[in-house]
Formats: sequence, structure tokens, C-alpha cells
Amino acid sequence: MFYFVIAPFLTYNWILIAAAVAPAIFLMVKVYQSDRLEPESLSTLWSMVLGGILSALLALVLERIGSVILGLLVPYDSGAYDFFLYFIVVACSEEGAKYALLKRRSWKSPEFNCQYDGVVYAVFLSLGFALWENISYVLHYGFTTALVRAVTAIPGHACFGVFMGTFYGLARGYAFLENEEKSKLYRALAVVIPALLHGSYDYIASTQSGSGQWVFLAFIAVMFTLAFHLVGQMSKNDRYFRSRQSHGGYGF
Repeated sequence: MFYFVIAPFLTYNWILIAAAVAPAIFLMVKVYQSDRLEPESLSTLWSMVLGGILSALLALVLERIGSVILGLLVPYDSGAYDFFLYFIVVACSEEGAKYALLKRRSWKSPEFNCQYDGVVYAVFLSLGFALWENISYVLHYGFTTALVRAVTAIPGHACFGVFMGTFYGLARGYAFLENEEKSKLYRALAVVIPALLHGSYDYIASTQSGSGQWVFLAFIAVMFTLAFHLVGQMSKNDRYFRSRQSHGGYGF
């Protein structure tokens, strides 16, 4: 009993937590440094990280409920079970929870005035989610897990955040132009595209073994390359939002 009381304070656990947190912080700094026009305040960024932690807790509840329902509808040992588990229960719960907290905490923020801001907010929130998730994994499974997740799961969540933030930033721009139809389309894509990528990531990782792991590595390489390119393009082409009236009817 005494061990369980003092375990969270042991030096070894703090080393594990540091190993879990470091990759997320590194990626946050890289994305923040790419914000050319008007870097966000630390309070806003911290709000996004907290939103990510809250979304992880919300996703946990949704996944538990979804898993119970799925178990009642689809045989556990079928291929369909894995497909629905990773694409619907896990991916939709996690990316949906992230988006819900992202929109609640940033959509009406006066700081959300540039297209690239959407990427910053989504990546910070996604890495807050990954940070919390990684601490849980590492404390349960050890330092080796931290090393593996540092080059797979944490950058993976960052990539999902890049795609979410890209469409989210575009949606906010069209909302400024009072083009609600396009804004709704891009808001939907801000959830659907990351969920498809997330589901594919988990499904491929769980079904590939042996030489088939090269498929998973190839998927990661392509996704990381696309996300890296998107960050560069969104940063390079960043612009301030302007309403239709203030901008003479042209785009943002």
C-alpha cells in the first residue's frame, strides 16, 4: 500500500513523464515558430493544451460507450469488428472530441484572426491530447513505450492536428466572408479527414505484422511528409481574415 502512495513521486516515474512530454513540447515549439504574422498568446496556447487534455477524457468515455455498443452489434472475432472499432469508435471519438473542444475554445476568440491560427490551435490541442495519453501509456508500459510513441503516436496526433487545423482555418475564413455553405463544408472536413487518417493509422498498425509492418511505416512516412508540407504552405501563405465589407468582397 505504501508503494502505491509514493509511486507517483518516485524519480523513475518523473523520468518517464519527462520522456512522455518532451516530444509533444518539441512539436509545439516548432509549430509556434512557424506562425509568421501574429503569434498567439501563451494563455491561448495553454487553453488549447488544456482543451486537448479534456478531449482525451471525453474521448475515453465515448470510446467505452462505443465499444460496448459495437460488441453487441458485431462479433468480436470478425474483421468488421476491427474496422468499426478503429474507424468509428476510436477515430471518430478522439477526433470528434478534439474538434468539439477546439471549436468551443477558439472559434469566437478575437485572437483567431489569421488562417494559420487554425493550424496552431489544432496542433496544440492535439498534442495536449497526445501528451495526456502518452503519460498514461508510459507509466503503464515503461521507457521503451516512450521512445516508440515519440516517433509514432505523438507526431501522428500532430499530423491529425495539422489536417484538422488546415480545414478549420479555412472554415473560419469563409465564416468571416459570410459564406456559411463553404464554412460548414470545411468544418466537416476538419473532422472527417483527421478521423480517416486516424482510423487508417490504427487499423494498419493493428493488422500489419512481420514484413507487413513496412506498410505501416510507408503510411507514416507519407502522412508526415504531407503534414510537414502543409505546415510550410499554410505558414507561407498565411493571411489576416477580413469581412466581406472591409475587404471589398474579395477573399481572405
